[in-house]
Amino acid sequence: AIWKKEQNELAQLPAALRKMSTDQIPLKAFNMVGIPALRHLFSSEISETSAPQVMASLPATKDLQSLVDSLVGEGHGLIMLMGKGGVGKTTLAAAVAVELADRGYAVHLTTSDPAAHLSETLAGVMDNLTVSRIDPQSETENYRRSVLASKGKNLDEHGRMLLEEDLRSPCTEEIAVFHAFSRIIQESAKKFVVMDTAPTGHTLLLLDATGAYHRELARQMGANKHFSTPMMQLQDKAQTKVLIVTLAENTPVLEAANLQVELRRAGIEPWAWIINNSLALAHPTAPLLQKRAINEQTQLLLVMNKYASRYAIVPLVAEIPVGVEALKRLARRA
Repeated sequence: AIWKKEQNELAQLPAALRKMSTDQIPLKAFNMVGIPALRHLFSSEISETSAPQVMASLPATKDLQSLVDSLVGEGHGLIMLMGKGGVGKTTLAAAVAVELADRGYAVHLTTSDPAAHLSETLAGVMDNLTVSRIDPQSETENYRRSVLASKGKNLDEHGRMLLEEDLRSPCTEEIAVFHAFSRIIQESAKKFVVMDTAPTGHTLLLLDATGAYHRELARQMGANKHFSTPMMQLQDKAQTKVLIVTLAENTPVLEAANLQVELRRAGIEPWAWIINNSLALAHPTAPLLQKRAINEQTQLLLVMNKYASRYAIVPLVAEIPVGVEALKRLARRA
């Protein structure tokens, strides 16, 4: 199944890339971390044929469906999936949204990821589910038009030119995306909003803008006036659930742990971790994959025992989960 996935990707390479000289490096039984591992990167040996040691039994694990059972709460709220690029946030966000919609809840599935593969992952429609995208380019253009129509309405030609120049600042895009993000947060008071966020760096920039707005509004309103900001809603554990997505590998787990530190610094406590594409839970029979599954154990136990207060583990599946039915099966697979 892994080989078929690889061949499918290679077959879809752009023509310009197919013309270039190519080296192929075999998949190893271990991750490329540490000098001994790096010394074997170019080794032609793929795997020893002898069966590996038996993997120690893991604590009882929950599937995505069990996590959704605990997410339901009052029937609405913001669910944000965060993590580094390439860990499967889009697929898992779609699976969570499909599971909620299948239970009869109104769900808005959205993304702030520039890659924006939500529609391709869903590959269909279902009742109770709407899909959207925060597109930085269109949001920025809409914001510029709105500001010119309001603040620029009574300006003379020189003043309007200055305003237009100011709106060409890179900061304008951050403000526009923040406004779109704020609108989506407000929706979560009446329905479930499931958000596939951009990779960690982009998301932290968005949170920085949200925090800056909160601090400025707090300064303006003073201590004696009641107000609410998007940051306060993100910090509200009853309103917002942050799910950190990772793989059972050194670098993704380390980056996810660093993300958790940054979120806590902003007063946002992650609600759960999801370990995606676990070979250990897929129970492979090929010796190479069995060894990789054993090597996951350290990272799995690290997440379970150190980083996560609650977690779910999603096994690697033979085919990429595309379409509503495939996403349902993914959510319910332990």
